[in-house]
Amino acid sequence: MRVKSKSDTGNDELTLNLDFLPHTAFIFLLIFARVGSMVMALPGIGDRNVPARIRLVFALTLCLVFYPLLQERFPSFPGNLFAMSGLFAHELIIGLALGMMIRIIISGAQVAGTIVGFQSGLSFATGFDPNFGGQSNVISTFLGILALTLIFTGDLHHLLLAGIFDSYRLFSPVSDLPAGDFSILALKLISGSFRIALQMAAPFIVFGLIFYLGVGVLARLIPQIQIFFIAMPANIFISFILFMLLLSSLMMAYITYFTNAVDLFLDH
Repeated sequence: MRVKSKSDTGNDELTLNLDFLPHTAFIFLLIFARVGSMVMALPGIGDRNVPARIRLVFALTLCLVFYPLLQERFPSFPGNLFAMSGLFAHELIIGLALGMMIRIIISGAQVAGTIVGFQSGLSFATGFDPNFGGQSNVISTFLGILALTLIFTGDLHHLLLAGIFDSYRLFSPVSDLPAGDFSILALKLISGSFRIALQMAAPFIVFGLIFYLGVGVLARLIPQIQIFFIAMPANIFISFILFMLLLSSLMMAYITYFTNAVDLFLDH
């Protein structure tokens, strides 16, 4: 589309070319499809307790920053609606898949907290988890919030933002959907998340086995007394002492896992 206008003297003609607008809007929409999907999974920013408008503004801001850097990676404006829909679905699926993998990386602390809660007898002490917008035991909620705090204080969220940008290098908008790569990467991240959760909860698992073994022997030796009812406060108290002593080591292990997992994601 061209807009023409003449000056008062009638000698000069100003021509404004607006043909770039549809192409610009289309590329911006494709960037928003992937970036917006991944922002919804970012720790802290993508949590359910964050207002949707704040998440939307943050995603649009990232799109504005990425647009001049990524516009050359996208194809030209397609000539039909079917091709446009295919490109949009391609970017949306990649964004959702990568966002799910980010959530898998972050969930290691919550899984460890769930195991610790079961072993310490606090599995029924639940509260609202702001990270996932639901109910979870207090140990899981505490570890999730603490992990989120350490990620932001250590500037590790910059790795996730770099991962959003590098996803265009790993998964080009003009390439086929890498279903095989997604499957392999998802399996690695899931196994790594469960592994770090078990490693963090290992001291409590060992303590629970030894403690309940001893309580079971006492219950057989003194069947007249409700040993488990008496031992439950001792189990909670010792678990709290153990949790207090090991908390710093547990979170150092988790932050190391988080950094390595994001590096695996970027180098895959």
